[in-house]
Amino acid sequence: MPKWLNDAVFYEIYPQSFYDLNGDGIGDINGITEKLDYVKSLGCNAVWLNPCFDSPFMDAGYDVRDYKKVAPRYGTNEDLKRCFFEAHKRGMHILLDLVPGHTSDRHAWFRESQKAQKNPYSGRYIWTDSVWNRPADFGCMCGVTERDGCYLLNFFSSQPALNYGFNKITAPWQQHYTHPDCVATREAMKDVMRFWLDAGCDGFRVDMADSLVKNDGDRTATAEIWRGVREMLDREYPEAAMVSEWSNPKQAIVQAGFHMDFLLDHPGKGYHSLFRETGPDGGQHSFFSKQGKGNIMKFLRDYLPQYDASKNSGYISLITCNHDTPRMTLGFDELECKIAYSFLLTMPGVPFLYYGDEIGMQYFKLPSVEGGYQRTGSRTPMQWNRGKNRGFSAADPEKLYLPVDERDCAPTVEEQEKDGGSLLRTVRRVLALRHENPDLQAVPNFEVVYAKENEYPFVFRRGKFVIAVNPSCKETEIPVAAEGTPRFLIGSSSLKSSRLAMGKQSFAVFECAEL
Repeated sequence: MPKWLNDAVFYEIYPQSFYDLNGDGIGDINGITEKLDYVKSLGCNAVWLNPCFDSPFMDAGYDVRDYKKVAPRYGTNEDLKRCFFEAHKRGMHILLDLVPGHTSDRHAWFRESQKAQKNPYSGRYIWTDSVWNRPADFGCMCGVTERDGCYLLNFFSSQPALNYGFNKITAPWQQHYTHPDCVATREAMKDVMRFWLDAGCDGFRVDMADSLVKNDGDRTATAEIWRGVREMLDREYPEAAMVSEWSNPKQAIVQAGFHMDFLLDHPGKGYHSLFRETGPDGGQHSFFSKQGKGNIMKFLRDYLPQYDASKNSGYISLITCNHDTPRMTLGFDELECKIAYSFLLTMPGVPFLYYGDEIGMQYFKLPSVEGGYQRTGSRTPMQWNRGKNRGFSAADPEKLYLPVDERDCAPTVEEQEKDGGSLLRTVRRVLALRHENPDLQAVPNFEVVYAKENEYPFVFRRGKFVIAVNPSCKETEIPVAAEGTPRFLIGSSSLKSSRLAMGKQSFAVFECAEL
């Protein structure tokens, strides 16, 4: 386990929307490098970059045309290497976004694979044995290549699935995941990883990490592949880290060997119940809503088994949002966000802060751009100041990748820097506390102190700290066998004489001499 992960806090950057240094309307790598000091000032000492590889951008870069080349609109490979170098100078780490499950249909591998004549890339993708054989259980494309066969897809029609094989064979055209063609695909992806690790990258966030092998219901074959990758990293790049888009830490961390796994916003799951659950009437039933209709036990019933299973092997990663998820501000006001983020940033594991969440950027319903569809509204340009295009770009507004928030009330970094009570300053304060205290870092030391069905508050312990959360609009008081000095407060709370008293919409971190 790379030691740097224990005190890591990640900042996710959507490169086309963060900072446009060359004035063409699209964010770029040099713009990211320019803003590294800002990222570090938040308390984020690591960065996850969404895909920045060469692409036709049918899916915003998740359709890779060349894994070893930076997309020209973002800059050059040398620009990215300089970004790594400048980050390392600041004691920061950078993860790239690895997309191992599919490529663009314009990738050189696919151009060869689609040819009728057999060649070294014929088995790099998954093909049926006839253009008339269209498997009902898989998305596929038919009749658009000279090769006699249909090719399987992941997501969009422009994303042919790479061939990692099948665990359960149900048709003669399917290859077992141990087939040499499938092994060759794995090795090609390891080669991509080595290329960027040698260039200075510190690891990868892995897109759809659980979906490599087909007909792999329990993910055992996919996990086996990732264990092989982890063995390579441990042997050749022991300080490199991987975080999976899997949302099942038992599988991703314990079985597959990832260092971290996200808990994602999946309906019916614990994370969703905290921030984005609605009731039959469409109203807020999230635990962190001020409406007070949430149930912390929905989260704990999902979280605790995953935490207990994985805590000795890796870290669960909680997110404020990401590029696929509506921003928290769609359902929460600023105070609700302050309490929610303070909780996320004081939990064990390695947290991820999505760009712009620290100032409360809004989600907008926008027409789809580059395959974003409903996700497009979470990908708007970063709002730096009140200047042209909110400081994102000097380009004419019609040239921007996405429109900026031009409302008078649009939050900006410049204004929130000056406001001691702003969301940005709150994030800074809670992250400073985390970095100053090992008990509040990634270390697995989570103990529930008080949690009841449909009740507030929620109280948990991490080492010498007791953390209490009352997002509701009702005051509450409960017995807690501790005396504590407040180290961080939102609202009003006290812990003395074995009583915890919390005002409405409050959050507190108490340091306790004895527990």
